[in-house]
Amino acid sequence: MAIDKVREYFRQYNMEDRIREFEVSSATVELAAQALSCAPARIAKTLSFMVGEQPVLIVAAGDVKIDNSKYKKQFGTKAKMLTPDQVEELIGHAVGGVCPFGVKEGVKVYLDESLKRFETVFPACGSSNSAIELTIPEMEQYAGEEGWIDVCKVKEE
Repeated sequence: MAIDKVREYFRQYNMEDRIREFEVSSATVELAAQALSCAPARIAKTLSFMVGEQPVLIVAAGDVKIDNSKYKKQFGTKAKMLTPDQVEELIGHAVGGVCPFGVKEGVKVYLDESLKRFETVFPACGSSNSAIELTIPEMEQYAGEEGWIDVCKVKEE
């Protein structure tokens, strides 16, 4: 199971005990926010894309969506999300539990600027009923990210 890969990943930092598992699903931003009793914006959702032949993860705040023009400027191509089958095959986690931890080798991880509004955020941990609370510096350290990018816009209500 992918959560076991994530638990093993955090074990090297003595942080595996910080992973929270829920009796209910946390597979969507809304469900995760309910399970954690926090604002949906603080859920660090991980979006999966293909840039050329390269699988790419973008971790963003739960209240934003990809801005196509910013994405194209950053990556030089249109945003092409992975299918659920591709996500599991190329990233190593199933949709609903995708996170930047314990992913397959060669996956590039970027953090979107939208996360910087918060002291802590809650990314998933490889399953559809898990999360971990991390500070922004911890996200930088443990996500193995390529750097900060700005490819999102706040959803219009």
